[in-house]
Amino acid sequence: MSFIVNNWMLELIIVLSGAMLLWPLVQGRFSKIKEVGTLNATQLINRQNAALLDVREAKEYAAGHLPNAVHIPLSELGGRGPELAKLKSRPVIMYCERGPRARAAGSMLTKLGFADIYHLTGGFRAWKDAGLPVEK
Repeated sequence: MSFIVNNWMLELIIVLSGAMLLWPLVQGRFSKIKEVGTLNATQLINRQNAALLDVREAKEYAAGHLPNAVHIPLSELGGRGPELAKLKSRPVIMYCERGPRARAAGSMLTKLGFADIYHLTGGFRAWKDAGLPVEK
């Protein structure tokens, strides 16, 4: 018992680090945005006619993008949301270069009323590294 009393900060660190490790699992279960890898993204595109939303900046988009992707930079997504209204009935796969901007875009899309939202894990880089087609 004296060990617990004398080392309460160590125990606090253990509990907090465990909570930080579990947080992504808990968050994923309650999030409306689903994670999808390149293989599952390809299946969604082919089987359910999923729409691709590129939220990178124009310069990044011009350097290469997924085939038939709709390009709306994250900075413009809030103002250009009505343009996406026609896509509400389809699954939407969002991506950026590596992932963080697409997650932010996902929360914006949920506010706009989208229900079937996917985030491409690893973003454009994972798609390109998998050897999948890219347009310029």
